[in-house]
Amino acid sequence: MALISVEEAQEKILGEARSYGNELVPIANAVGRVLSSDVFADRDLPPYDRVTMDGIAIRYDDVVSGINTFSIQATMAAGDAPVAMEKAGGCVEIMTGCALPEGVDTVVRYEDVSVLNGAATIHVLPSRRGANIHARASDKQKGDLVLRKGLQIGAAHISMLASVGLSSVPVTRFPRIAVISTGDELVDVADNPLPHQVRRSNSVVLASILQNMGADVTMKHLPDELAVVSEEMEALMMACDVLLLSGGVSMGKFDVIPAALHALGFVEVFHKVKQRPGKPFWFGTHPSHRTVVFAFPGNPVSTFLCTYRYFLSWLHMVSGGGKAEPIFAVLAEDVIFTPDLQYFLPVRLLSSSDGRLIALPAAGNGSGDFSVLVETDAFIELPAGKSEFKSGEAYRVWPFNKNVIGI
Repeated sequence: MALISVEEAQEKILGEARSYGNELVPIANAVGRVLSSDVFADRDLPPYDRVTMDGIAIRYDDVVSGINTFSIQATMAAGDAPVAMEKAGGCVEIMTGCALPEGVDTVVRYEDVSVLNGAATIHVLPSRRGANIHARASDKQKGDLVLRKGLQIGAAHISMLASVGLSSVPVTRFPRIAVISTGDELVDVADNPLPHQVRRSNSVVLASILQNMGADVTMKHLPDELAVVSEEMEALMMACDVLLLSGGVSMGKFDVIPAALHALGFVEVFHKVKQRPGKPFWFGTHPSHRTVVFAFPGNPVSTFLCTYRYFLSWLHMVSGGGKAEPIFAVLAEDVIFTPDLQYFLPVRLLSSSDGRLIALPAAGNGSGDFSVLVETDAFIELPAGKSEFKSGEAYRVWPFNKNVIGI
């Protein structure tokens, strides 16, 4: 099958997006998940007239009538049941977070009064009736929509979910994912490799990204033996919705993954994308089991790029988040790339004083040089059909460092 463009690959991948259902997760585990149902206020927000400053609660009309010294009738702390204020010229000492007592309508800060011998004298008059009070239902009324389904839950959303009493949060379910590494040269992270061996890193990276998102991940390492690969992948196909592979998809004599997938009945949607790195990317589906396969080339930068450029976009879609909004950055220097391929160049992301996102290219040693990923924040996508990319031109970036910018 001929090489297809990056755009064609993306279209074909997203064409295989489907829902994997919904589930409830504890509120503490909901950050990053996609809300599967609208959320409504179960009561007014705030649920009472809430005091926003430590001070005294008074009747504004008493100030209008010329009273500036008030007798203290009671003292309230946050959580106390509100007392009733019935006496003109009286006040309640009151703390931030309290429910405003009946009979008063304004709070004067401690900074603006002096308290002595059971009386409070105002030195700075309140500017208006209702000062320093967060009025009941001024944010939301009971029954109002507070969060819309399809949003990706962040810290601010957790605050709202807690406020309306959702200790368990309805979210979209992630597919069950098998992360599979291949290659006889790979050993476990904890092992001491021989001179001709390397430690497995691609599968650990993939699993850590997905587990951090809350996905159910199974990890497996397979040797370069067709019979073993076929047997193991058949079992994984029955247990998982997605097979996410690294390695074994190029043209080498021991790259057995495509043959094993075909033998198991998978249909190849494409194999090889017009891009660098990651050209030998294999994508396919199983017509009866509906298992989806993303098989990335084993070079670390290739696996990393394909994960962020394709797989996480697909996962965001199937999780109910829709298409992610693109992020663009401006090249900080000229780049020349002559092959007619879409070029994904690792860059550092910097913010300029005029509000632009700047992409500073990083020199690397090809798709096997994963050390360049440690020193960068994103891939900038430079389109095929062009060889010279000028400083100041803007292109889409695919961030992978969340400390720099959200994705």
